[in-house]
Amino acid sequence: MPNAPAALPIFDGHNDVLLRLIRKGVADVETHFLDGDGEGHLDLPRMQAGGFGGGLFAVFVPSPSSDPDADPSDRKAKRREAMSGESYDLPLPAPLSLGEAQPTALAMAGILFKIERASGGRVKVCRTAAEIRDCLAKGVLATVLHFEGAEAIDPEFRSLEVLYQSGLRSIGPVWSRPTAFGHGVPFRFPGSPDTGDGLTDLGRDLVRHCNRLRMMIDLSHLNEKGFWDVAELSDAPLVASHSNAHALCATTRNLTDDQLKAIRDSKGLAGVNFATSFLRADGQMTADTGLDVMLQHMDHLIERLGEDGVALGSDFDGATIPSEIKDAAGLPNLVAAMRAHGYGEPLMRKLCWENWVGVLERTWGG
Repeated sequence: MPNAPAALPIFDGHNDVLLRLIRKGVADVETHFLDGDGEGHLDLPRMQAGGFGGGLFAVFVPSPSSDPDADPSDRKAKRREAMSGESYDLPLPAPLSLGEAQPTALAMAGILFKIERASGGRVKVCRTAAEIRDCLAKGVLATVLHFEGAEAIDPEFRSLEVLYQSGLRSIGPVWSRPTAFGHGVPFRFPGSPDTGDGLTDLGRDLVRHCNRLRMMIDLSHLNEKGFWDVAELSDAPLVASHSNAHALCATTRNLTDDQLKAIRDSKGLAGVNFATSFLRADGQMTADTGLDVMLQHMDHLIERLGEDGVALGSDFDGATIPSEIKDAAGLPNLVAAMRAHGYGEPLMRKLCWENWVGVLERTWGG
């Protein structure tokens, strides 16, 4: 049965728990997610303990490793080491073909549907903003299927139609590495998000198809040229699900003030990313990062976007986050820090869940 709803639920713009589960070869979602395995950042017990009421659940197809037997934690440690200098520029992996990406993407989406089916009503895959509101009110985990990178979409967009009918409601044209649809940003610090070409002709067609379906287009990971291409073409609010302020952390992954103005003008939204390398002024990937740094980004984004244009985009299970949060169960520490910082209750509700539901409603329709 559903839990009692949290007094102030969190709706989150981005997590990678499906990636964590598929890397484990998980068939037993009851043990690893619904009962909780204590690994990574997310499982249902820790979400319930922390007031995590729902969010966008990303399907991200990882690039093949040069060492397929390597432990993912070892790969993460190597990335942390590579990002420990005063500057860094990590090479992007090669593009994936449709044939490489689609089976894994479908398998990951299948994990989310299996979680829903096995949950006994505790988890729902939501297709409308009204369903999200209902889940948050009842203490049901409200999940939204999102594709982080469009490699699994064919050039004729037949799969997009099928996936939409299955529940896909949000898609990013790229995850940093190039796709047939556009170009992303490398993990570079310091650096500008203006890193080259933007959308391809096929990417422009993707925007038009998403607008027709009223599917959200996620601008996180897309480079600046691609951002402006979407801004010119799209009739929907501009949304960056998990990106911070470039003025405070000069990584390629963050948004310039000009981009923030465009998001505000479109009545869009940016979700504050918990990844320390996108928060810290020195761009370092270290959990020893105070929540005051995150609050500085919130202040900057609120000033540029207004109180209706800022939300949370944790990157749980996909990033190194501040140790004061640690995992989903630690979200009350962030909520307490936001209150102590002086955010009043109406603003807290907006930041924690109302702004996400609002922008999805404006994008999807009622």
